[in-house]
Amino acid sequence: MFRPALWETTVFHRPAPARRRTAAVAVLGLILALTAGTSSATPDARPARGRVTPIASAPGSATALAGYAIQSTAKVADAPAAVSSPGYPATGWVAAGPRSTVLAALLAAGRYADPFYSTNQEKIPKADFTVPWWYRSDFTVADTSSRTYLDFSGVVSAADVYVNGKQVADRGAVTGAYTHHELDVTELVKAGTNAVAFRIQPNDPRKNLTMGWIDWLQPPPDQNMGIVRDVVVRRGGQVALRDAHVVTSLAVPSLASADLTVKARARNDSAAPVTATVSGTIGQVSFSQEVTLKAHETKPVAFTPAAYPQLRLKSPQVWWPAGMGGQPLYDLNLTASVSATPSDTAHESFGIRDVKAPLNSDGARQYSVNGRPLLIKGGGWSPDEYLRWDRTYVEDRLTYALDLGLNTIRLEGHIEPDEFFDLADRHGILTLPGWECCDKWEGQVNGGESGDKWTAGDYPVAKASMAAEAARLRDHPSVISFLIGSDFAPDKTIEKNYVDALKAADWPTPVVAAASDKSSPITGSSGMKMTGPYDWVPPYYWYDKREGGATGFNSETSAGPDIPTLDTLRRMMSPAELDTLWKSPSAKQYHRSPSSTFATLKLYDDALAGRYGTPTGLDDYVRKAQLAQYENVRAQFEAYGRNAKDATKPATGVVHWMFNSGWTSLHWQLTDRYLDQGGAYFGAKKANEPLHVQYSYDNRAVSVVNSRPAAASGLTARVTLFTTDGTQKYDRTVSGVNVAGNGASTTALTVPASVSGLSPTYLAKLVLTDASGKEVSRNVYWLSTRADVLDYARTDWYHTPTTAYADLKGLASMPKAKVSVSATTTTGPDGMSTTTVTVRNTGSGAVPALLTDVHLVNADGAPVLPVRWSDNQVSLWPGESTTLTATYRTADLHGSAPRLRVSGWNTSTATVPAS
Repeated sequence: MFRPALWETTVFHRPAPARRRTAAVAVLGLILALTAGTSSATPDARPARGRVTPIASAPGSATALAGYAIQSTAKVADAPAAVSSPGYPATGWVAAGPRSTVLAALLAAGRYADPFYSTNQEKIPKADFTVPWWYRSDFTVADTSSRTYLDFSGVVSAADVYVNGKQVADRGAVTGAYTHHELDVTELVKAGTNAVAFRIQPNDPRKNLTMGWIDWLQPPPDQNMGIVRDVVVRRGGQVALRDAHVVTSLAVPSLASADLTVKARARNDSAAPVTATVSGTIGQVSFSQEVTLKAHETKPVAFTPAAYPQLRLKSPQVWWPAGMGGQPLYDLNLTASVSATPSDTAHESFGIRDVKAPLNSDGARQYSVNGRPLLIKGGGWSPDEYLRWDRTYVEDRLTYALDLGLNTIRLEGHIEPDEFFDLADRHGILTLPGWECCDKWEGQVNGGESGDKWTAGDYPVAKASMAAEAARLRDHPSVISFLIGSDFAPDKTIEKNYVDALKAADWPTPVVAAASDKSSPITGSSGMKMTGPYDWVPPYYWYDKREGGATGFNSETSAGPDIPTLDTLRRMMSPAELDTLWKSPSAKQYHRSPSSTFATLKLYDDALAGRYGTPTGLDDYVRKAQLAQYENVRAQFEAYGRNAKDATKPATGVVHWMFNSGWTSLHWQLTDRYLDQGGAYFGAKKANEPLHVQYSYDNRAVSVVNSRPAAASGLTARVTLFTTDGTQKYDRTVSGVNVAGNGASTTALTVPASVSGLSPTYLAKLVLTDASGKEVSRNVYWLSTRADVLDYARTDWYHTPTTAYADLKGLASMPKAKVSVSATTTTGPDGMSTTTVTVRNTGSGAVPALLTDVHLVNADGAPVLPVRWSDNQVSLWPGESTTLTATYRTADLHGSAPRLRVSGWNTSTATVPAS
């Protein structure tokens, strides 16, 4: 069969029905047939039905296969020709969705216990996934006058492909998770029922250019083998349109005009010459031209502003990141017609925006969108461990990112399907996709780390992967770079392949050599750093302008562990594991990481006990963890926010490692698997509020940071210091505070180095009010007269040791505070409910209610998730009150009346009605 060069964006195979498979392929098929075993696989001996997909006939239509029946080749004795023929019974096979790994399908079929609980995943036999698996699907075609193509990517790790009993591609061609393939199967497809079958090869991310899990979580036993993106059946006529996209050029800084260049490829799939008319629209703008094509010829088609002045837009609708403006999108529609009859169509959405990311005077990468510089505030993204696509669940997490004040998501490998980037476009969330570290992708350049060295066959697969992803992502305004390296930059040969593929695709945004402080011959210095930390450091760490502190662009960093809420812990760990969690810091924690570096929680637990006191039980351990995670995540984002506009060594970007986990985890997450919210979540939300007052751990400055576009003036900042029993020891107010917009900060006042009468543990309350006296920001810190001490001389790649801890043990002796809660709930016609909550400290003494948490729960006491709180984990002094709102889907109550569970550091837990 015809196989064009693999570095083309799409590996396109023309039909060759008269050709026979080579003897080698035929022998391989015979061997598999003789050694595969029997076809009866499961207690359920029925065929896996309900996977017949009706295919649309209209030119330009694209229909995704509805799903598959899957089975291990070890349990299938039939030859590939039989397996891939219509009507094959698939007796005992397992039903799989349209995007499914092998294990995802088996989990959906109930073959294994919940892998998110305890060590259940360890019990799944890995040997079952060391042989190929069949994926087969039937589809019906009513009209064979149109041409038919199979279009797909997302095969992990490789596949032999068959249609109606004939092999149309082999694993040598269909290899790599990101390569894009188009197979012309016109001459094999018949009216009525047709069949397609993929023989999926096992995956090993150390050996294949696919995807792996590094040290994020315990890897799935099947290593994600399967088909994880849609397989689409395309229909068309004599002339096919491919590679449609729009190159935009926005006038910056005026934003007054934008030039649009429309490009595509027209391909004559017939044996005769043809003249086609390619016409298109973008909104009210239309354009067309004729293209003459020889038999089987492909030509580029371009509509430029010079030739088509209507493509020079005046006053364009400009796309902005969330918080900086709107997110308008344009639609491109193209049609290729022959003799006035449509032959094919193409459709693309795109946004008009300009992205630049030069290196500043300190060598750090500084992003700007539409001429406006911005601090990248991001999180590292993890898909579901089994790569199960759930649009609602993904959108819920992206909505959480916006709720936290983040503007960017980084995808280190595991580059999500198209819908992910559609959602990012719509919500205004910037994305930083790129290749991953620690496996085959960097095996050629990473020294002795995991990942095999490349063979000659890997180079074209990597280039084809880059070309395919570039073509897929280039029109998404949310995509602001591609990181062609992660921990290591590519060498000259690999980089040139990547860059050539990106240029050929008209890639519109900066190409970055690596997420670490590396450089490569063509793209130069990355302008990023990857100094960590990845494990516990004290809040003070973030303010030092060295290592992972708030300077430059830190592409992945956090204080490591994140202990979820008790609700989540009880969903993910057995009682014995929960007992070990708080009692045994040196115990290996299965739900942390497969890495020996991160196997235990010892660094974290030592700091928790050293600063807050030894936990007395599970509840005490978790509540101390929430306090610690709140202060640390808050400090990380506050330090980078404060330093964003510094005259020397400014902070330009920070990516919290990570935003979420793909399973039930004890580290690297701002929100957990079940979308519950703890101290890390609300610490980030507090730090990133648009107009924010904060305390600096390094110099005791009280600063105001303004992330809004407009300046703020006439503000009043107040700081008050208290002992843990509520006795006031210091109070100062400064009025007339002004701060510019777009991430500017100003110092309102500085707390003295020494304040008489403070206890070793003390509290600082910061309040910012506007010119009318309205409170616009409140922030409460628990501090110590004894500082954490860092030993920078012994810094390693994942943390800086702490040799002495701050003394926060005084919090344990805080008197109890009394709070009252009242609430009302309204339900809207959009299926959403809003619960409005008033929390008041009703105590008669002086003690504050510290970090009061309000959880929305159902009648059984289980959290209602997801939920968006206006604020939470608030600290109130006697007589103070605050009003919070919680917004959530009414259906997530499952018919229950809403209730509120209120708890806090020094308040008793109580549950009250909210209806």
